[in-house]
Amino acid sequence: MIAGGVELDIAVLLMRLLLGLTMAAHGWNKFFGKGGIQARAAWFESIGMKPGLFNARAAASVELAAGLALALGAFTPLAAAGFVAVMLVAIRTVSGRNGFFITANGYEYNLVLAATPVLLAMIGAGRFSVDHLLFAGTPIAGLFSGWWAFAIGAGLGILGALGQLALFYRPTPPKKPIAV
Repeated sequence: MIAGGVELDIAVLLMRLLLGLTMAAHGWNKFFGKGGIQARAAWFESIGMKPGLFNARAAASVELAAGLALALGAFTPLAAAGFVAVMLVAIRTVSGRNGFFITANGYEYNLVLAATPVLLAMIGAGRFSVDHLLFAGTPIAGLFSGWWAFAIGAGLGILGALGQLALFYRPTPPKKPIAV
């Protein structure tokens, strides 16, 4: 059986709060955690995301904004796209080469943070959301759940990640050994 009615709306609300506030905290920590944004900028430079300060600010801003938007259920497919974009960049630049499991610094956590908001967008933000308040009963309500929400969240997120990588990912090539 699948829950319906108020139970489903409460479950979706709790999932949005958990994921959204987790991502927002991640962005907040980039700005204000130990070493602040300057420390994150140096790290971004070290992984090939140049210029580091711009990319650290962009990542922190997207994480904070997308996280809060998802928690509120505001423009949920766009919030999901933000999650997808930052997590795909993280997979490409950091965790992807380490395999799947997080215990080996793999991409399993990034994958969950990328996919789950898109699936939530597909379900819809529920009755207890800004989306419901603004768009229920309007001609564009169909963009906020179902296949359209999936396409917006996944598609824009993938395009955002590809764009950021194309514009800013400049890893340092490995040094060739000197023949003696």
